Amino acid sequence: MNTLQNKITLNLSSNKKFTVKGYIAPIENMRPNFHEEWDALANMCVNAPEKEYNTTVFQAFLPNDPVAIGDCWQIEENGVLELLKQLNPNPNLDMHINIGDSAGVWACLRAYNDQHAHIVFRIHAEFQLEDGWFTPSHFAGDLIIDRNKQDVVSFQQRVPEGKWFDVNWKKDKDDPNHYYSTASGVCPKIELYGGTRDIQKDIEFALSITQKEAEKKLIKQFYKSEQINWVPFEDAVELAQAHQKPIHALSIDGPLDDEAC
Repeated sequence: MNTLQNKITLNLSSNKKFTVKGYIAPIENMRPNFHEEWDALANMCVNAPEKEYNTTVFQAFLPNDPVAIGDCWQIEENGVLELLKQLNPNPNLDMHINIGDSAGVWACLRAYNDQHAHIVFRIHAEFQLEDGWFTPSHFAGDLIIDRNKQDVVSFQQRVPEGKWFDVNWKKDKDDPNHYYSTASGVCPKIELYGGTRDIQKDIEFALSITQKEAEKKLIKQFYKSEQINWVPFEDAVELAQAHQKPIHALSIDGPLDDEAC
């Protein structure tokens, strides 16, 4: 029997509380410098630095059916929106600019043992500001639960360090064509967290895949481009010659796996 196919059921107790802290750092630089000209962007800060939740909010991150290691499922959106409102009062999961396959909220079971389960998740969301939008690359997250106590042990949701953001700003409010100006920059620290940080490093899981493998499984849920078997150009030339097929070349000026491009 392949033990990786063993399925488990995940639940949380509905009568417990969990405290989450939120943080948004100021934007330090971007081109053009909208963070100096646009008040809504210059003053963007966390809506609630600390908030207590019922654990039913985190039940939204758990699957309805038993899952095995590496299985992915869609997260219930209302719970995600409630948490995102701690960062900003106007979150949006539908994405005002969407190429068709990138909206969504997905989770993956990365690891578990008799006591703990580690869920990795990815969220594509943006915040509506006065006269515009703020769109980070994505939110990455980790949720660790105590399976026996049915309690949240650790929660973190953040924009990964070094990722970019886009903004769309309607600079001229009287413009009848509703034109938006666009700019981008390296995303400041944006994070929600609660419980014991980095606890997964101290847990010995019985069954697991790596963090990178879990993140790869998640990203495939969002982008069809990630389902392509990309190869280096030199290898493509050799394959084209061996199979007598033409090379289909693409020229892009941004990432294919990112909402801020």
